[in-house]
Amino acid sequence: MHRLRPVDREFDIPKAYSSGPIGNLLRFHNLGAPLPKFSKAELLIGMCMDNRKHLRIPDNFAFILRAGGANLRYSEFKVSYAIAVGGVRAIALMGHTQCGMVNLMARRKAFVDGLVRRAGWDRDAAEQHFMHFAPMFEIGSETDFILSEAKRLRHRYPRVAVAPLMYKVEDNRLYHLGD
Repeated sequence: MHRLRPVDREFDIPKAYSSGPIGNLLRFHNLGAPLPKFSKAELLIGMCMDNRKHLRIPDNFAFILRAGGANLRYSEFKVSYAIAVGGVRAIALMGHTQCGMVNLMARRKAFVDGLVRRAGWDRDAAEQHFMHFAPMFEIGSETDFILSEAKRLRHRYPRVAVAPLMYKVEDNRLYHLGD
């Protein structure tokens, strides 16, 4: 996590994001800025589906897409919609520490056993399901994935600011991920 840059005061917000919705996200969540009223979203937040993350943001401030590992590769139409129709001008791509999509193959047994026990799946079907989808959703390192996904999104949407962020589950704070 050596690339995590804390945002503990106004000066810590990267200049590229300071005057826009990403700067506001960091102010609302980390700095406790007042939560004004918004009539429409300015930001798309792509974050993991993990239940341990809760953001302090105003109502109507952001569209939020949750996907395992903050992997938006399979949600690209929704990203495009938020930009084209929703009018967002920035994306906050937010990974988090202790992500379950890291080293996913090590969770194979728990995944298969859980589908058999909790969902009533046949063991062979659960195994096939895991082996078919796990390679698509494994992200490797949280930081490396968020940086590569931010780069991909910047290339795909060149007029949209994309900020790689990391949510530390240990302290419930957002960090800018140096890229």
